[in-house]
Amino acid sequence: MDKVYLDTTILSFLHDNRTDFSIFTESTQNFWENRSNYDLYISEEVIIEIDQGNHPFKEKILESASEVQLLPFDNLIVETADFYIKNYIMPRKLSGDAIHLAYASIYEIDILLTWNFNHLANIKKTRHIETINKKLDLNTPKIISPLQMVDKED
Repeated sequence: MDKVYLDTTILSFLHDNRTDFSIFTESTQNFWENRSNYDLYISEEVIIEIDQGNHPFKEKILESASEVQLLPFDNLIVETADFYIKNYIMPRKLSGDAIHLAYASIYEIDILLTWNFNHLANIKKTRHIETINKKLDLNTPKIISPLQMVDKED
């Protein structure tokens, strides 16, 4: 069974009702209905981002997050995230993206699931991530969106 790390965008779109983003919501809900096919993980960073966010369905999002296994914190997470930032893989202002990637890489997660196409699910970033993770002797997860998971299940 694939190990899948869910970043905050996944849980947020699971409970989104904006019509402009319906493809994100529908694809995320489709994935969620099939979640028993995967070992799902989140980190404390996901909980922090949900708590700090202005989500209209915050309680539902936190309830869904409570159904997912929480990866333990390790100082190596922060060190790796800092290395990503110093090597321009992830932006300093959005350090949470670097932390999500660090968790997925250190815990040898197969798939980092995200709707973040700017800093994570981005082919240009993926090449850079692979190069840096190879130097660090870390796993590089597949970084994809729920749309790609639907294709994977068929």
